Amino acid sequence: MTATAALAVFRLSAYVRSHRVYQSLLLVLALLAVLHSSRAPRGEEAGVLAGAAVLIVPVLAWSARSLLDTEPDRQRELSAVTVGGRGRELVAGLAAALATCVALAATGLAAALLLGTSARPSSGVLAAGVAMHGLAALTGTALGALTSRAVVRSPALSIMGLVFGFLLMLLVSASPAYWLTVPLVVWMRAANDGDLVARFPELAAVSLAWCLLALTWYAWRRLRR
Repeated sequence: MTATAALAVFRLSAYVRSHRVYQSLLLVLALLAVLHSSRAPRGEEAGVLAGAAVLIVPVLAWSARSLLDTEPDRQRELSAVTVGGRGRELVAGLAAALATCVALAATGLAAALLLGTSARPSSGVLAAGVAMHGLAALTGTALGALTSRAVVRSPALSIMGLVFGFLLMLLVSASPAYWLTVPLVVWMRAANDGDLVARFPELAAVSLAWCLLALTWYAWRRLRR
C-alpha cells in the first residue's frame, strides 16, 4: 500500500473512531425514510432515482466536509511531511472523502431501488441512476471540500457556505444557464419527462466538468496556504 493510500485509510478510520460518520449515516437514513415513505407508481423509476441522487447531495457534502475537518491542522501538516508532500496529503484527504460519499450514495441508491420503486427500472434507467449517484458522490465531495476548514476558517461561515452553495446550485441549474453548475434540477426534469437516458451523456459531461473545476480550485487554494 502506498503512503497516500495508507493516509486515506487512516483518515477514514479516524472519521469512524470520532463517531462523526454516524451523524452522517443517521441523517442519510432519516432522509431516505422520509423520501421513500411510500413507493412511486410503476413507470416513475427514473424520477425516484433522480430525486434521491439530488436530495442526498447536501448530506454528502456535509459528510465530506466533516471528514476533512476531523484531522487537526497540525496533524495535517505532519501527514504532509510523512507522505512526501502537501499534494499527496491533499489527494489522500479527497480520496477518503470520496470513499465516504460513495458509500453513503450507494446506501441511498439501494434504498431507492428497494423501497422507492414499484417495478424494476429498465437497464438504461438503472445505469443512469447508478451514474447519477456516483456524480452525486463526486459533487458532494467537491462542495464539502470547498467549505472545509482548510478553505473557510469560520465554522459558521462554512455551514452557511455549504447550504447556500447547494441552494445556488439548484437555482442556477433551474435556469437556462444550467451548464454553469451541476444540473441537478435538469436531472429531475429529464427523468420526469422520460428523457433521462437520452440526455444523460450531456448532463454527465456538464456535471463532471463542474466537479473537476471545483476540485482544481480547492487544490489551488489548499496548496497556496
